[in-house]
Amino acid sequence: MKRNHANTGIAAALVLVFCVTGCTVGPNYHRPSAPTTPEFKTVAGWQPAQPADQQLRGHWWEIYGDAELNALEDKVSVSNQSLKITITQYTQARAMVKYQRANYFPFLSAGASATRQRGSENRTFYFPALNQYNDFTLPLDVTWEPDIWGRVRRTVRAARENAQASAADVVNVKLILQAELALDYFQMRGLDSQQSILDETVGADEKALQLTLQLFHAGLDSDLDVQQARTQLETTRAQDQDVAVARAQDEDAIAILIGEPPASLTIPARVVAYIPPSIPAGLPSQLLERRPDIAIAERQMASANEQIGIARSAYYPNFTIFGIGGVESSRPGNWFTGPSSFWSMGLSAADPLVDWGQRHALNTMAQANYDGTVANYRQTVLTAYQEVEDNLAALNVLEREAKTEGLAVASAQQQMDIAMRLYTRGLDPYLNVIQAQSVVLSSELTAADLVTRRMTASVLLVKALGGGWDRSQLPHD
Repeated sequence: MKRNHANTGIAAALVLVFCVTGCTVGPNYHRPSAPTTPEFKTVAGWQPAQPADQQLRGHWWEIYGDAELNALEDKVSVSNQSLKITITQYTQARAMVKYQRANYFPFLSAGASATRQRGSENRTFYFPALNQYNDFTLPLDVTWEPDIWGRVRRTVRAARENAQASAADVVNVKLILQAELALDYFQMRGLDSQQSILDETVGADEKALQLTLQLFHAGLDSDLDVQQARTQLETTRAQDQDVAVARAQDEDAIAILIGEPPASLTIPARVVAYIPPSIPAGLPSQLLERRPDIAIAERQMASANEQIGIARSAYYPNFTIFGIGGVESSRPGNWFTGPSSFWSMGLSAADPLVDWGQRHALNTMAQANYDGTVANYRQTVLTAYQEVEDNLAALNVLEREAKTEGLAVASAQQQMDIAMRLYTRGLDPYLNVIQAQSVVLSSELTAADLVTRRMTASVLLVKALGGGWDRSQLPHD
């Protein structure tokens, strides 16, 4: 009868534990507000409705229509070592989620022992028949700490949110590397254009030098004009060679980004008349969903909120359910007979009475850490708005500047043609031709540089808009 009462008491205690399991202490997470505006300043009046084929997608670089760029970008995800490091970190974060989930369940351990024991014959209650014996044991231990206050649940959620932040970090690093490759590629193509201009100018300067030599030998020109023509030619050649150095550096940078030694990559020079594609900026509020760095900051903030609940759970007692069972006998052959079995089970609770402020300090630290992640999240959002506004403004201004520079190039070319005609007729000194050539070269190089700057601003705008990624792509397992 007493044994029944004992079993009833234990059962009641277990029922009580299960009834209170599920209580979660600490604040529930709600994403804090972030500063936003109805529309971007640079595109005031922009309408949200846009054709679907204009929207950025995963392979955002394809909007530039350059097959060589497409092939290089595809290699970044496969071969870049920096990206592989980030992917391994994400793999670790996912494994941590599984590790923490194991705490939901009881831990079981099994073992076996074999001992032979002999007692002292001088001890109290000495029994010769029991003084020396064998003991063979096969126990099974069960230990479980019920998640009464939500510590395990919050730990699992924090690990999952950290894994999501790590997944967003993979996307962010990939976007940075892809954008860097596109920037290097367009800078390289811009240098190809500049080198083409300089090559043509070197050829024109060589012809001009031959002309001045002919006039000099005919007694129609001075040695000063010859030396001025020679100086102009060599100066342009030096500038041409300097561009070749910069072009080689961009090519080497591309090789590293795609995981190849620089010596193994050769990209033939090619002059391309690039025109930046139209890129719809979307609404400012959409940046909260489209930027992977914002997703990282938001997931870190959610994880920090869980840490507050974990710290608060330290104020409450820890309950542990334990049990042991198995078989024990002086001979292994008797293990599986009824009298050889044994078991015990119980419930324990523990709570520190005095910790000299440790738990309070942990709560203060958790709250401060959360407040820091909130500030970081809001700053990340502000920085995102700034990057979009900056590159929208750059594209608008550079487009107008490119049109103006086109007119300047045409005017400079006319000026040089006039100066050359007057010089060949002996009406003007060669110095005027040199000045006109310098203006033409400077205008053409500026026009080529403007194309590069426009393409660069376009890539940076795509990067600022998240490259076609969306927060809904975060893993949820």
